[in-house]
Amino acid sequence: MADDDPGLLTRAQAGDRAALEQLVERQQARVHRFAAAMCRDGEDAKDVVQETLLALARNVATLQSAAALSTWLYTVARSFCIKKQSRHGRSLADAARASEPDAAAALADPARPPDEAAAARELARALAGAIESLEPGTREVVVLRDVEGLTAPEVAQVLGISAQAVKSRLHRGRVAVRDLVAPLLQLPAAEAAAGTCPDVLTLFSQHLEDEIDAGVCAQMERHLEGCPRCRVACDSLKRSLALCRTAGARDEVPPQVQAAVRRAMRGLLDGA
Repeated sequence: MADDDPGLLTRAQAGDRAALEQLVERQQARVHRFAAAMCRDGEDAKDVVQETLLALARNVATLQSAAALSTWLYTVARSFCIKKQSRHGRSLADAARASEPDAAAALADPARPPDEAAAARELARALAGAIESLEPGTREVVVLRDVEGLTAPEVAQVLGISAQAVKSRLHRGRVAVRDLVAPLLQLPAAEAAAGTCPDVLTLFSQHLEDEIDAGVCAQMERHLEGCPRCRVACDSLKRSLALCRTAGARDEVPPQVQAAVRRAMRGLLDGA
């Protein structure tokens, strides 16, 4: 019996309750990560997760394909996040950093020695704080592209903006996050402290998005070969992006959130 998203979606749309419950369960982690990053309040994030997944259960028959599922979920979750902040009389930028300790714990590996685990927690806090410090429009682009792994066109679809606007915010956000976490990346002290040549980090981010042609790419590679400062800077950008991907790979959802979703799903399905 298929247990991937396309198979589950097909069965759920045919009225298979178990498949619907499993499909909803599989989406919890991504919705929770996004809600926690954007709401920055544990209770609000919990409510957004529950409301988004219930919306999925109610609207599963209208979904065209499993490929569109992630963008649909992030679009709905974002709408609920904005509503939450509006009710509190504050913007996404004003929300508290309540979820930062959870982000730090998620990145820390409990099997590591205490000193390594402490360093990992410190780095995770720095990453969470760096993303939190971004203005909301840039923050949601970084979260969706670098943490959740959506493509730039998919991010544009979720946010209702152009792909070019997504990339502009993305490069700006990546450099800002890198600047804040670089001191904790154990880079060579002299090179890490030195400045870089103008726009090399933005150019490198554009290279990662396949936005520069082969000639510019070759020119950049020649420059990096002869400029240790820029080489270290680009390496630190790659490492900060790897940290984002690590955060996006974590599947832990707080037990109380999982329990709340299960209760809400039972109430919805039993009352149907």
